[in-house]
Amino acid sequence: MKALFIGGTGTISTAIVRRLVEELSWEVWLINRGNRKDAVPAGVHQITADIYDEQDVAKKLEGMHFDVVSDFIAFDVSAVERDYRLFKGKTNQYMFISSASAYNKPAASYVITEGTTLANPHWEYSRNKIACEEFLMDKYRTEGFPVTIVRPSHTYDERNIPLGVHGNKGFYQVVKRMQEGKPVIIQGDGSSLWTVTFNKDFAIGYTGLMGNRHAIGEAFQITGDETLTWDQIYQTIADALGVELHAYHVASDYLAEVGSKYGYDFEGSLLGDKSVSVVFENSKLKRLVPQMRTNIRFDQGVRISLDYVLSHPERQVEDPEFDEFCDKVIDALEKSKAAFN
Repeated sequence: MKALFIGGTGTISTAIVRRLVEELSWEVWLINRGNRKDAVPAGVHQITADIYDEQDVAKKLEGMHFDVVSDFIAFDVSAVERDYRLFKGKTNQYMFISSASAYNKPAASYVITEGTTLANPHWEYSRNKIACEEFLMDKYRTEGFPVTIVRPSHTYDERNIPLGVHGNKGFYQVVKRMQEGKPVIIQGDGSSLWTVTFNKDFAIGYTGLMGNRHAIGEAFQITGDETLTWDQIYQTIADALGVELHAYHVASDYLAEVGSKYGYDFEGSLLGDKSVSVVFENSKLKRLVPQMRTNIRFDQGVRISLDYVLSHPERQVEDPEFDEFCDKVIDALEKSKAAFN
């Protein structure tokens, strides 16, 4: 079997490529700019190109046909329109990475299935993913374009720590605050439910859909089965660090309002996603991929991630602006409490 990945070196796609090559004996091709060659397993074929240069890509793909084409970096309709032009008649299955954030926030039920309404008034990213899905499903219905839609939720790997609230430079400043004994901001009261999935587990579900005729014309969410509160997520990180957690709960709408003044899109990432309780019901996926399950619990996965991050200085990206923002938010709320004394 022969697969082409547009991207192929990100958090999710790296694990999928490795599984295909090392465990399932697929012939794998990547098309990207070649900036992360260290993440590419031996035996993978590389096409160095800018996917947005459609004419050049079409020329480099001339005469090629793939069992599966997967796009991990399409974020708006123009990108999937381009893919449709490039791969119509050149693949037996086109897999589009959408997002579980496309589900309505808040949904009518916290139990999320593929039939949950798609609508997100808080986040443009999610609305763009919905528009991509609608374009592709129209092409499937009217022309038979062989699309499969995949909706990941919060997927992480050894290079990342999943969090609810962090700055524009990523997760590390929150880890540093924990290590220094500082309070860390958790959205809401910390009791909302969430699911985090290690990328190796995600890869099992995804590869089970590849080349699967029953996946054509369908959408699937791929997540682990472990559901945690946000307090449990942060406590698990603190436990792995061997430090005491000083949780400071802040209302999500407050963070969205004050965060916008600092360039943080907490309206999208919190009100449109992480502040809403969700439990993913994955029976549709498991009917096609019965081996899909949580193999790496969060307490195990976060230790893998912290071991990697703390031994790789390049992953320890400090964010003093976010550190200052946290201190300012906490100070303002403490003064507000003191006014009632």
